[in-house]
Amino acid sequence: MTKFVLVSDSTLSYEYRNFPLLDFLPCAPGQAIPGPVYRFLKGPAPPAHPNGEAVFAPYALRKVEAALLRKFPKKDVAVAHEDYLDRFITDDTKVIGVSTMDPLGIGPTTMSYYALFGGEMMAWVRKEWDSLIARINAARAGKKAKLIVGGPGVWEFTILRDEIGKYNFDYIVQGEIDDIAETLFEQIAEDSIDSTLFHRGYMTYDDGFKKVVKNDDLFLARGLTKSAYPRLDDIPEIVNPSMKGMVEVMRGCGVGCDFCEVTLRPLRYNSVERIVNEIKVNQRGGIDNAWLHSDEIFGYKHGNMFAPNEEALSELFSAAIGVPGIKTSNPTHGRISIPAGYPEMMEKLSKILKTGPRNWVGIQTGVETGSDELARRHMPNKTLPLKIGPDGSWQEIVWQGVFVETRNYWRPAFTIQVGQEGETVEDMWDTIAMVNRLSNSYALGRPFEFTVTPLVNVPLGRIKSRELNTDVLDADKLAVYYASYRHLAKMASRDGFRDAHGNIIARLGTGSLISGGGLLMMKYVESIARKKGVDIEKVKKWGLDQKDEFHSLAAMSGA
Repeated sequence: MTKFVLVSDSTLSYEYRNFPLLDFLPCAPGQAIPGPVYRFLKGPAPPAHPNGEAVFAPYALRKVEAALLRKFPKKDVAVAHEDYLDRFITDDTKVIGVSTMDPLGIGPTTMSYYALFGGEMMAWVRKEWDSLIARINAARAGKKAKLIVGGPGVWEFTILRDEIGKYNFDYIVQGEIDDIAETLFEQIAEDSIDSTLFHRGYMTYDDGFKKVVKNDDLFLARGLTKSAYPRLDDIPEIVNPSMKGMVEVMRGCGVGCDFCEVTLRPLRYNSVERIVNEIKVNQRGGIDNAWLHSDEIFGYKHGNMFAPNEEALSELFSAAIGVPGIKTSNPTHGRISIPAGYPEMMEKLSKILKTGPRNWVGIQTGVETGSDELARRHMPNKTLPLKIGPDGSWQEIVWQGVFVETRNYWRPAFTIQVGQEGETVEDMWDTIAMVNRLSNSYALGRPFEFTVTPLVNVPLGRIKSRELNTDVLDADKLAVYYASYRHLAKMASRDGFRDAHGNIIARLGTGSLISGGGLLMMKYVESIARKKGVDIEKVKKWGLDQKDEFHSLAAMSGA
């Protein structure tokens, strides 16, 4: 029977109607989204093989599976579908590994919803997590199987340490271990942890964003030496299909924003050959999209001053879309300065990816602010190889980037931050101006296509105290929220039905909920903002008196 059972946080295993950004639905507070609405938008359960294994699984879990299969026979390893866990957890099971993204519901997006809605810290993602772990513990009751949890969400257990006891974990694993997962699982099963490979404790950050190592017997972290991060060539390629056809292009970012932990990881690139091999695995599993994951796609084999490597990017995209059976491809993350500064390259890449009215390329982008001052202070390299001043203001760079992307059928999903260190009232209104100008701009007769999600920086002390009522957002922060959700309501109304998938009933249901939900969300934020004294009419008009300046950019760009 199965010795090593892998399962993911269930919120990472659903398709969410394949609607753009609906994957963030579990971040919503439980009291804000009724259960029937949540379950409908979540979509049908993911498919399972006849033996109960998951047909598709999150990419990170597939990497751990591949590592285990290097040492153990297939009969010993299973990536279980959540609905069939009981089939795999038996007296022979040694280790159950769970991968998670936001188990306690204190990730940035989830926290931003808490700050807006107030109330109990119980997002849908937390409800789903609690339910999953309860099922696992019920299935392993009276058995010897050890329960370990890993993935990017484990940092939350270092913040809310007192939450751990209720879950009966044996270990919480931190860090990149997909090159040595087979060794880790074997040592956990045999109670023989090698202290030269694994540190009993975890790594966190102090107020100055410096690494701090904490000793804690419940945690296992990869050795904190120069081998703390694996070479990508030492990590096995996936052997079974990943969710939504995701494959990894690179790790690390290198841009150096002072609020982001990813930038502290070393920059490593996968070869095109390895990337193509994994795309083929997904294609054989019936997936016709290649989702290229990185923390900064335009940093792939980049040149000096973060100039994009057009040759490397063209080779990458051509290879991905060139795999027989692959119809579409898109990257996960990329900065906006590259479309702004390299429109010809973007046009070339768009032709490779065959973009068009029915094939928009989605990409997540951290714009973070409309303020030149905050951009210079917290993310000076994000504008490179452009520079604020000689190449325009930060808002002008962002505007030009969205113009180029809309023209070439790319749709960026922006995040913006409120509550950054040193942020002033003027900075927040600069952000409002940026959102309004983008929302009222056009490229080749098409309105700018973008979404914008506001995130509030919540001090760790507030998270630990669990006091996250709406006083976290003052009037000016709420003004930023309102400008953002006003644009999102416009996008939902325009694209809700167009981008819905499935049969006619599913499309009507999804489109109606997205369009209507966008309007209701905007009205809700507006009501809160009014109560806090926000001048709604001022927000609506702010920054638009300078629209001629931005329209002149369009003229120069050939709109």
